[in-house]
Amino acid sequence: MASGGGWKGLWVVTVAAVALTVLATTHVWNPFPQIWSWITTSGPVAPGTRWQQSLGGTPQSVAIAGDAVIVEYRTSVEAYGMTAAVKLWSSDADWAAVAGKGPNAVVVTGRLLTKGYQVLDPSTGAVRRADTVASAVWTYQDAIVDLSCSGGDDCRLTAWDPRAGTQLWSVGTGSIGFVLDAANPDLPDTRRLVSGSVDDDVAGPPVLPGLIGLPHDGEIRVIDTATGRLVQTVRPAKDQRVAVVGGRVLTVTGTARDGTCYYGVVGGSPSGEVVWQRDGLNLRTADNGSACEQDQDPAGGYNVVLGVDPYGREVLINGYDGRNLWYGDKESTVLAVNDTYAVIRKGQSIRGFSFAKDKNVWRQDDRADAGAALTPYAAVVASKGRVTALGLTSGSVRADVRTDAKVFAVGPDGMILVAGRDMAYLPFA
Repeated sequence: MASGGGWKGLWVVTVAAVALTVLATTHVWNPFPQIWSWITTSGPVAPGTRWQQSLGGTPQSVAIAGDAVIVEYRTSVEAYGMTAAVKLWSSDADWAAVAGKGPNAVVVTGRLLTKGYQVLDPSTGAVRRADTVASAVWTYQDAIVDLSCSGGDDCRLTAWDPRAGTQLWSVGTGSIGFVLDAANPDLPDTRRLVSGSVDDDVAGPPVLPGLIGLPHDGEIRVIDTATGRLVQTVRPAKDQRVAVVGGRVLTVTGTARDGTCYYGVVGGSPSGEVVWQRDGLNLRTADNGSACEQDQDPAGGYNVVLGVDPYGREVLINGYDGRNLWYGDKESTVLAVNDTYAVIRKGQSIRGFSFAKDKNVWRQDDRADAGAALTPYAAVVASKGRVTALGLTSGSVRADVRTDAKVFAVGPDGMILVAGRDMAYLPFA
């Protein structure tokens, strides 16, 4: 006897054959709409969801913007209402990103290889502001920052209020070239730690950092975002890598000697003065066996960087003043971090560590294979087959479901899960 899946597959073939026969004789397609609907209906993404919506394709990204859910595809973007997944609008676009926060959120869209972008209202899709000259855009909770070049040596970085659309500041950066384009191109800062069945952008847009570094032709142009000024131009040596983190310019030096790499880190002020320095601190800017060639940014999140001491112990460091925020043992591994908390695995358990309290504030046992992410509204612990959302300060369980779906976005009252082409909203308890 055929299994349930094989039996259903046999029905698909049978119904398709009958439909083709009817089409040939009556020119009427799909004579059995109820049967066809039953065949193509997906199962539930997770128990306890408020709604589930079938999408027109596999999403590139999903984000929460105010009362709307923004779904980005390869060549289009569309919005759904948070309450009942009613489709609000759709638009042709090659990329999309959310800026602002809560009721002040907006959607920024654009086309590849085409200058300019549009700022859309997330609920209606109406154009609030349009730009025709920018080549790259970065989205933050409190600003939209764009880069425009009228000539090879005449580029400007400009910051805008996300919702109001007013200009906050603008600064000339000199030549930048064409290496930066579209939405949120990579800058020399930290590689955000996210692991498990969680999207890289689950936390939403960050706050505009105090300093931004713009890379060009081996140099880093450092911009003070409070005043909109170019404050420093750094050209790292061959054995160095520069990252702009926590209002400091971090210079990581890796020297190959005696068959190993010797590291040192210097944290400098915007004016170039040394604020702190650490010898023997590996920020994992070079792959093992790469002859100390540093080809990636340090791991961490926002103003915090993740390092490894000469004894193999991980350490979390405040990028502004070089203080140790957490010092682990050889069995502990950092899974996620932001300015306030870290999620750390040790053995079979995963723990939430508060920098302010200098102690663990929650713990999940029997989660050895799980990954984690930190968002403004919850810590997410996710493994294949299970997703848990926990309160940041106490570890109170806000949601705990059996699902193979991926967590794409977390809001104040719930999170968006996606499995294949199905999207669902899981409210917090």
